[in-house]
Amino acid sequence: MTEPIRVGFIGVGNMGQCAHLRHYAALPDCQVVALAELRPELARRVAARYGISRVYSEASEMLDREDLDAVVAAQPFTRHGQILPEVYRRQVPVLTEKPLAASVEVGEKLVSALLGSGSFHMVAYHKRSDPATMYAKEQIDALKESGRLGELRYVRITMPPGDWIAGGFDELVRTEEPYPDLDQDPPASDLDEQAYSAYVTFVNYYIHQVNLMRHLMGEPYRVRYAAPSGVLLAAESESGVSGVLEMAPYETSVAWQESALVGFERGCIRLDLPAPLTASRPGRVVVMQDPGKGETPIETKPHLPWVGAMRQQAINFLRAVRGEATPPCEAAEALEDLKVAREYLRLWKGV
Repeated sequence: MTEPIRVGFIGVGNMGQCAHLRHYAALPDCQVVALAELRPELARRVAARYGISRVYSEASEMLDREDLDAVVAAQPFTRHGQILPEVYRRQVPVLTEKPLAASVEVGEKLVSALLGSGSFHMVAYHKRSDPATMYAKEQIDALKESGRLGELRYVRITMPPGDWIAGGFDELVRTEEPYPDLDQDPPASDLDEQAYSAYVTFVNYYIHQVNLMRHLMGEPYRVRYAAPSGVLLAAESESGVSGVLEMAPYETSVAWQESALVGFERGCIRLDLPAPLTASRPGRVVVMQDPGKGETPIETKPHLPWVGAMRQQAINFLRAVRGEATPPCEAAEALEDLKVAREYLRLWKGV
């Protein structure tokens, strides 16, 4: 039996608890040994709920006193530049929520600080860890290599706003303590207040899809067009694959209808993803192949394990900490998402 991975948590607010902590606490090869939280009553209650033996008010104290194998820092991305360099210096793998930062400048400083640390920073693009996305990615890569359906031509991602929580906060531990007034990273120096606000809003809502586009294409891409309405982003990959991101083409009050279409010359893969905080439910995949030459067209709809993306993401992070796999997305690639978002803003707003 291998020893459990010893994990420390920095922050146990809404996402810290319900997107991360509850999954790590349930994994047999993980031991959450400590947490750092500025709200003392919240820290006490969360520690009691999940059987965490040690609680700290400051992350630096936890990092000084605990022998940790990994850290989950569930903090607002507008503060990553304030807290992550200290974690990097401890040479301990860290997972944070997306995006890497609130500006390209802070993202570049983080990637620079990470270099030579001997560790890694995994950015929690949980859609890459959904079993449906993992299956779809394997099929895309295999079809690209075999050429069975011709060339990859097109990727379209649609993300209409809906109920992204889907009951995911039902077990949230709450207190009446006010949220602390904390230092934020500096805004982007090349944007005024209004433009920076638009940038932060975009990366908060749509950076998952910006990242998923590259993941499904399997290569970098550039933004070629931004609709003035803010509903559509058009892109082109290095090899000429067309990509479209549809942002809020409509809204739903209850449902979550995020989807991706990956088109080859003679077939396609359709990916439907559940609401982000849905537990124990993967997405759905349909692979349609029509290779021609007398072959009967077929559709494949795999039955995937009942594991949600957030749980699988925790598993993937622990595997990376053990050296059994590479992280699904590291900081250097996440920086590219910030650059794509900046180019989109330039084309959309002219700034």
